[in-house]
Amino acid sequence: MDRRMFLGAAGAATLASIAPSALANTSAKYQVAAYYFGNYHVDPRNEHAHGPKWTEWNLVKNATPRFPGHHQPKVPLWGYKDESDAQVFAQKIDAAADHGLDAFIFDWYWYNDGPFLERALEKGFLHAPNRERLKFAIMWANHNWTDIHPAKLTAPPFLQFPGAVTAETFRRITDHCIEQYFRQPNYWLIEGCPYFSVYELMRFIESFGSRTAAAEQIAEFRERVKSAGFPDLHFNAVVWGEQLLPAQTEISDLKPLLHELNIDSIGSYVWIHHTQFRTFPTVSYDDIAQQYEKYRATAAAKAGKPYFPNVTVGWDSSPRACQTDTFINRGYPFTAVIEGNTPERFGSYLESAKAFLDASGNRHKILTINSWNEWTEGSYLEPDTERRLGYLEQIARVFRP
Repeated sequence: MDRRMFLGAAGAATLASIAPSALANTSAKYQVAAYYFGNYHVDPRNEHAHGPKWTEWNLVKNATPRFPGHHQPKVPLWGYKDESDAQVFAQKIDAAADHGLDAFIFDWYWYNDGPFLERALEKGFLHAPNRERLKFAIMWANHNWTDIHPAKLTAPPFLQFPGAVTAETFRRITDHCIEQYFRQPNYWLIEGCPYFSVYELMRFIESFGSRTAAAEQIAEFRERVKSAGFPDLHFNAVVWGEQLLPAQTEISDLKPLLHELNIDSIGSYVWIHHTQFRTFPTVSYDDIAQQYEKYRATAAAKAGKPYFPNVTVGWDSSPRACQTDTFINRGYPFTAVIEGNTPERFGSYLESAKAFLDASGNRHKILTINSWNEWTEGSYLEPDTERRLGYLEQIARVFRP
């Protein structure tokens, strides 16, 4: 199948006739975007690794309590549905838009041998009949993909897909984004510029061999975006100071690096990128939040770039740990579980983030949330049978009163 055909009737509009300036966000005082992790549909790579019809729902279903009081498994209120089904995705869009979300930022994968997990976006979201209710953007998740589905306690995870790519692959990635995503009428623009985020800056630099070469790749990407009719590219970088997934690299000398790469803004994916788990097997939500907010207070000054804050729903990566292994403190995904992350406490940190945005001086009051559906990391807005719509209702309360 020609990948240019995946947009169907919804994407077949004459987008070239739409002026990029007309697509810019001009009315919203705050913009609230949730990260979306698309591993809840069948993908050929996963089938090869884990068997026919495997999705990450398998880990959600098979999760077990690992200590007294541990609430597992989590059960989705809407069932274990296929996100690559446009009607299934329409339910997600309506719930998100009805409760004050403005955009989904898709965790988006493309390796040297091609795309991965793209069907949530390309078959689900972009074919949904109500897709215009929500904007969308890309965060290129350029980390090494390792087999943590589940991870074993006694063996290092197997590297399945290396995150570093060639310059030729990066050109294919960005050409695809320009032609197939940026031109969509509901792509997320900041002052008319498409928002594009990279998850691992150091992996990005590693791909091209040096900071200078990486900067040249970004500059060339910008020129192609401008040639497509946009005023520029908004290049966002996810940054953190703590290692999380296997092989992630801590970033040092951040300010000169961001300046050399000509990064437009920085953000966070999840609070625990900036915090320490000081107890096990549980850790207080308030403790993690307060550690993060200490980081947040100086993030922009230390980076020399606008910082878009984050609010994290929770944390429990135990479904990604082998359920027959002893649950001991051995690093991701054998990590502590956040407790006390009620919708009400989540709402209080939304209020804190809103106040931070008001005081920050940022031209754009953008907040990211981790996440819409990180079910196997215990950080999701999507309703389950315990909290139901509670987290979404807090977004509506704080940002759409």
